[in-house]
Amino acid sequence: METTYDEKKIEKLPLADGDVAAASSEQIPVHSGDHQMAEMTKDGVRLHPQPTSDPLDPLNWTLWRKHIILGIVMWMYFLFTYVTTTTVPAFPEIQELYGISYAQVNWTVAIPALGLAFGPLFWSSLSDIYGRRIIFIIGTIIGLVASCGAAVAPNYGGYMAARFFQGFGSSPGATVGMAIVNDLFFDYERGQKLGLWVLAIDSGLLVGPLIGGFIDLVNQFWIDWLTAILFGVLLILEIFLLPETLYPRNHMLSRMPAVRAGSIATDIEKVGVQKSNAGEVDLKRTKKLFFFNFKPVPGMRHPKAWDSFTRFALSFKFIVVVVAVFIYCFAWYWWILSIITMIPSAYIQYSPQAQGLLFLGLLLGTWFSEILCSGRLSDYIVFKLAKRNNGIRVAEMRLWLAYPAALLSAIGLIIWGISVDKAYHWIVGQIALFLFAAGIQMGNTVITSYIVDCYPLQSMSVITFYSVFLNLSAFINPFFIAPWETASGFTWTFAAQGIITFFASVPVIALLHKYGPSIRAKNGDPSWVNPEYDTL
Repeated sequence: METTYDEKKIEKLPLADGDVAAASSEQIPVHSGDHQMAEMTKDGVRLHPQPTSDPLDPLNWTLWRKHIILGIVMWMYFLFTYVTTTTVPAFPEIQELYGISYAQVNWTVAIPALGLAFGPLFWSSLSDIYGRRIIFIIGTIIGLVASCGAAVAPNYGGYMAARFFQGFGSSPGATVGMAIVNDLFFDYERGQKLGLWVLAIDSGLLVGPLIGGFIDLVNQFWIDWLTAILFGVLLILEIFLLPETLYPRNHMLSRMPAVRAGSIATDIEKVGVQKSNAGEVDLKRTKKLFFFNFKPVPGMRHPKAWDSFTRFALSFKFIVVVVAVFIYCFAWYWWILSIITMIPSAYIQYSPQAQGLLFLGLLLGTWFSEILCSGRLSDYIVFKLAKRNNGIRVAEMRLWLAYPAALLSAIGLIIWGISVDKAYHWIVGQIALFLFAAGIQMGNTVITSYIVDCYPLQSMSVITFYSVFLNLSAFINPFFIAPWETASGFTWTFAAQGIITFFASVPVIALLHKYGPSIRAKNGDPSWVNPEYDTL
């Protein structure tokens, strides 16, 4: 059955000079003075963001520079979850060191997730005021210091405090990292780039125990010392290779447009962007800002420091974001913490090093999914559907990959629980984990791309909303999974999780698929935009 998208259900708002508002990234006119400027397109589909002719515009930077910056963002987002799980193989030593129970040692995974949940609310508005670069640097310093603290913590309370700040310090990798990706790339590239960004968080979650298992051969303290080293290397890369990417786009579009007023719509792949002289406009921006910039980035209206908290609360009004985030976080994603925290119990007969290797199935499933079935495929599907829809891209086009993703995760959960209880050969469990992780990676890419496509001008706020609840789910899960497994056994615990994943997620996603555009039209548009689209 072919799904059609009704253009009438997508709001098109007339804009005043300098204002930007729309329900979809395809209905965002660009204005200069009293005249609407010609739009830059790709194969007839309107580009968002619209580029300028400014060589300091991040959209105009070379591919190698963009991908170096993307690599730094991915490193930070990798550490975002790496710090949470790398200590899992050392659970027995941590239990003995601090004299705690298995349930309490599980909480050492939950506490950094709490820091990861709170951090985006704290950092997001600050990065919209002072820029992305300085927030990344400060967060990395906090993570570095906290990792050193975790390595020398004298008691359980001190260790838990250090673990919280490890999460808090790495949390800019979520919302600020996503903002950098949006600063650098067009919307038609978003699925692939956000897929790589999601690959980083999922890989950190799974590589952490793999590396931690081998570092534990030295002792459990060196697991945190290695984390400190990784933060230190990241700090050096940020200082020397991460320029500011927050760019006053609306202001510069009126001063240095890529397509001049009176021109016809232009395909970027046919003509490229003709760069102007950066000195034409006397405004410090991106690479011309101070090396360590502690002043608000000029050329745009900035939010208040507490606006990320306010906008987080206001985001509950936008039903499609709430539904998509909640169904993914609390009916799908959080089961990965069930597996990660229960692997030491499921394979208690193996050494910490062997237990670390048992995360390979999860890791390979994540990588396989991203390479073959995730971001690039999502972009391809959306592009083809948009061309068949008169060049109009609709956010719900992103959701097609969610259905097979939920099925894969459900099958993987059920098979893994049975394989542990029945003591099947370890390869059965690895195949199950491969399927589960492939579904998680596809689902994560779909949901993040979908909510950003729903509200592209509020991308920072919707990803903050997503990140808070994603990490709250990771915080909550370790508190109930061990008692659940003790009461029900592996088979029924993980079979229940698989059933919930499929039979809760698929119907809800189908409803979003059908009714998402009309729900967004009824909800209206947020009263704020990202600062790069706001003018003074």
